[in-house]
Amino acid sequence: MSELSITFLGTGTSVGIPMIGCDCATCTSTDPRDQRSRSSIYCETPECSFVVDTGPDFRTQCLRERVRKVDAVLYTHPHMDHLTGFDELRRFTIAEDAVMPIYARPSCLEVLERMFIYAFNGENRYRGYLKPEPRPIEGIFHLGQTEITPLPLVHGKVETIGFLFARNGRKLCAYLSDVKFVTPDAFELMRGVDTLVVDGLRFTPHPTHMNWDEALLLHEQLQPGRTWLTHLQCEVMHARDESRLPDGVRLAYDGLKLHW
Repeated sequence: MSELSITFLGTGTSVGIPMIGCDCATCTSTDPRDQRSRSSIYCETPECSFVVDTGPDFRTQCLRERVRKVDAVLYTHPHMDHLTGFDELRRFTIAEDAVMPIYARPSCLEVLERMFIYAFNGENRYRGYLKPEPRPIEGIFHLGQTEITPLPLVHGKVETIGFLFARNGRKLCAYLSDVKFVTPDAFELMRGVDTLVVDGLRFTPHPTHMNWDEALLLHEQLQPGRTWLTHLQCEVMHARDESRLPDGVRLAYDGLKLHW
């Protein structure tokens, strides 16, 4: 088994692709790589499996990728396209005494507890119900032998983090799904990373997300072994536009699997 494998459950922007009411070339494309559900990843290691974010497509993503085991959930920030599949986690806490560790910044946990009070108030801990166990992220933590470092990011006005996954002293992957600016602290933590997964929303500027120029500048400055762009809008068409990227940079797509 790989030390770490990552499956892209979703690689789309907040409205998904195809987008409601849009007849552009990407939204009407028959290329499956242009069918983008909301951004999320599923991580597997020899010790455990965990997911980063549970958007509104989480149920269908799990069915598509045959996800049968989730030992923990990590959240990047409290936006709807990253939270609203939360209740689907109930299928992974079927036993009456099973709990689901929920790792997030305290500000994100507060939002989750308001949205899903019935799961957090301790009154519904029955077999088959979701039983979350909040675990505030204050610094580096471990899931099995994977060291996970929160990366402070700027993404509009909401507190947002990315994650750096390392094993046996190797920085394997940095995941930055929603970001406009990488903080200096986050940049230093990522130095020497093998793989960067970063927000590359579209070609034109956006107030809270990196466009292609900004994502490619980060790739050039950080010099990872490889970079994958995610959280893609319908300005980006996979077959038409991937050839525009420099060596070492590619477009992620739903179902893509990476291994270390």
